[in-house]
Amino acid sequence: MIGRHTVSALAIAAAASLGAGSAGAAEKVDFILNWIAGGDHAPYYFAKKTGMYAKAGIDLNIQQGRGSAMSSRRTGAGKNPIGLADLGTALVTMGKGAKMVAVMNIYANSPYGMYWLKSSGIKGPKDLAGKKIGNPAWDAARQMWPALAKKVGVDGSSVKWVNIQPNAKLAALKAKSIDATTSFYNIHHIFKAQLGDDMGFFPWKKYGINPYGNSIIVNAEYLAKNKKTVAAFVKVTQQAFAGCVKTPAPCVAALVEANKGLKVANETENWGLVTELMSDKVSRTVALGYFDPARMKADHELINTHFKIDTKFDIEKVYTNEFLDKSIKMPKIGRKSAFD
Repeated sequence: MIGRHTVSALAIAAAASLGAGSAGAAEKVDFILNWIAGGDHAPYYFAKKTGMYAKAGIDLNIQQGRGSAMSSRRTGAGKNPIGLADLGTALVTMGKGAKMVAVMNIYANSPYGMYWLKSSGIKGPKDLAGKKIGNPAWDAARQMWPALAKKVGVDGSSVKWVNIQPNAKLAALKAKSIDATTSFYNIHHIFKAQLGDDMGFFPWKKYGINPYGNSIIVNAEYLAKNKKTVAAFVKVTQQAFAGCVKTPAPCVAALVEANKGLKVANETENWGLVTELMSDKVSRTVALGYFDPARMKADHELINTHFKIDTKFDIEKVYTNEFLDKSIKMPKIGRKSAFD
């Protein structure tokens, strides 16, 4: 059971480090998620429940999302000042003219993974040649498939794409109407529960395709006028994510309390997978949420190669590390990671 003192101690310790600059009326901020709330969003709900954002002068309104494309468009258009989106999708949206700046990454490792049934005879990426891969037509991983195919030595045009909705992937795999599919790693436990020992899997990172995943994005005009608010939001968010890695139970409890229908056990497992996505050498040694310039350049090149970019932009102008507190680093996680 989670005691009041556990929650309070975490919140007080984090809030104390925010300083006294939060005095005065709180500014309302409509923050849009990349998807409907789940384990990966637990720190935002914990920080809101325990007053961490409020103490920093932010009256945070968390809005449910319907995909990174939606959250990117809304943030780029200024309908939401701050949003959460897969960085690759956000960069594509910037290539369509949206004015945004990425200020913190959440997934230091790419969440893209490939799934199949071992009983199908597939043993690894080279065996995907000539197979049917099920995926929505708009899925970013599908667009980036040629890059992965090139890395693993497969003719990218040899696979047959089958258009299916995200929630139909598992059923299609089990029915063998497709041979493989892609999915975000933070729902890996759901695939494992359904497929058991017959589940085949590899993270795309293993073969050198590792674009940043979910990241905090800010409308460029809003950022120019509200740097103090953005700085406070980023610092609280860093504090919350670091604290939730160390003590996840109260964070998951806050998420479930705010979102009826979610189950603690499922979201706890989801959150555990997210901690693997958050952890890499840079997040552990430089700062939690830090964008490595070399990787950002590589991500930009990947997007330019595989997506239609109408508006060219300088990658160095669409992200910043200036709001990150470098004293806040990714804590060690107490589980074996698929990304190490």
